[in-house]
Amino acid sequence: MDRCCGERENRLVLHRGGSRRRITRTLNAAYGAGLLSDDTFAARIDQVLRSRLVDPVALIGDLNLRGPGPPWDRLRSAMRAWWRLARQDASAGDRPLVLLALDWSGAQSELLIGRHHGCDVVVDEPSVSRRHARLVFRDHKWIVQDLKSTNGTVVNGVRVGRCELMPGDSVVLGDAHLKVD
Repeated sequence: MDRCCGERENRLVLHRGGSRRRITRTLNAAYGAGLLSDDTFAARIDQVLRSRLVDPVALIGDLNLRGPGPPWDRLRSAMRAWWRLARQDASAGDRPLVLLALDWSGAQSELLIGRHHGCDVVVDEPSVSRRHARLVFRDHKWIVQDLKSTNGTVVNGVRVGRCELMPGDSVVLGDAHLKVD
């Protein structure tokens, strides 16, 4: 009987902190991918390590990581995205294609997208929030961050809180459809 309890205790010891380790690995990956600033990363890691109550959704729920995967998977994903955009473009009829033209040189480090005239990128669409999303240029990548908008931000068909953008990505803000260029 004692042996059984001892084995069970050993198993529990092996699994203690497993969730915190997974959250920490996700935060590390997001930081490495440029999705988090130094300050945000430090604050979230501090919360994981010091707090007795850890809300995983609050810490990593807004992060959407793109796995590197094999080259053929990236090619297949890119082809699917291109095909989806081509079909959307063809079905758009008279609606002109709206490109989100980003400067990939790093000349600008942050852009605010929204309906308000004070935003850097103004999208005149009632379903777009006044301050809908923020674009941050970090480590030669553009990161989109939803600013708790009413209708959300969708990248390539997936609702995101924070996500890396690539040329050709489809970004939907409310009813506004943009293509990253």
